[in-house]
Amino acid sequence: MSSSPAPSPIGFGIVGPGLIADFHARAIAGIPGCAVKGVCGRSAGSTKAFADKHGVAFTTDRVEDLVARDDIQVVCVTTPSGAHLEPALTAIRAGRHVVIEKPIEVTLERMDALLAASRAAGVHLLPIFQARFGDGARTVKRALDAGRFGRLVLASAYVKWVRAAAYYHQSWHGTLALDGGGALINQAIHAVDLLQWFAGLPTDVFAFTTRRVHTGIEAEDTAAATLRFASGALGVIEATTAAHPGWSRRIEVCGENGSIVLEDDRITRWDFREAAPEDDAIRGGAAATQLGSGASSPGGISHLGHQRQIANLVEAIRTGAALEVDGPEARKAVALVLALYESARSGRPAHPSTGPGAA
Repeated sequence: MSSSPAPSPIGFGIVGPGLIADFHARAIAGIPGCAVKGVCGRSAGSTKAFADKHGVAFTTDRVEDLVARDDIQVVCVTTPSGAHLEPALTAIRAGRHVVIEKPIEVTLERMDALLAASRAAGVHLLPIFQARFGDGARTVKRALDAGRFGRLVLASAYVKWVRAAAYYHQSWHGTLALDGGGALINQAIHAVDLLQWFAGLPTDVFAFTTRRVHTGIEAEDTAAATLRFASGALGVIEATTAAHPGWSRRIEVCGENGSIVLEDDRITRWDFREAAPEDDAIRGGAAATQLGSGASSPGGISHLGHQRQIANLVEAIRTGAALEVDGPEARKAVALVLALYESARSGRPAHPSTGPGAA
């Protein structure tokens, strides 16, 4: 009996060898036929240390040199959020697929420039929203798509995390230029994405932001917002990096026929008017994936979510399968956060942009 052919090799390059790049490298190493072939960073010392740790032979401080290599088909951009555009455009123009850390970018204009460039070049742009690849989140989404909740009543997200002062000290974190904001766009972005994936993009938002503990940063360390969805359901978003000791990210979805609570990727409440055969297993934890938690430390997550999402890109390259999270889909969460910031600045309701040129 003949064995299955080995999958076609796919080489990855990484731009920005910081903390999150380590999760990308470990995720790639776990996907058959995939390997990191090169890394690009501004600091020769940290770039070499990253390369040595992950067995990468090629290092450079020029993105152009990285994307010119024949053994690299995909480039992971793990630079600070507001510095995603330039290296990603360089990779796209070289015909490379791009994996880009959350958020895609920090303004609508920079996001839309990336989306337009990837469409024009015919390459995949994969924005990382790994929380969608957890078993718990997917179980909730299937129940929503099946109509088990009936009419949605409330859909809310809570990210009550903590970051030490050192996290912001002499760092790009909390800056407007490179972080794009604070607790909302950095720490809460995965909860925001899950919320709009579950309930749809809100049509109207009203937000307040403030600095309660990390008073030396430019952006907010705390935010609260009310939401109105197209369905008529209402909701709230609360986010902070100033609440000791840091609790699990929490999503609540409540409807006329059922309600759930998702903490990180663990379903802690699953209550429906009409029972289904899978309910007992779900309540028993069968739908939980160990994706980890960033509640008290940015390094507290697992690389499994990244691995699942990057594996989807690899399948798309090899077979033509669709990306489960593409650029336009990932744009929604950032557009929602930017609408929250607009409301907080103006003191009036705001409306998330639904696409380039949208009102």
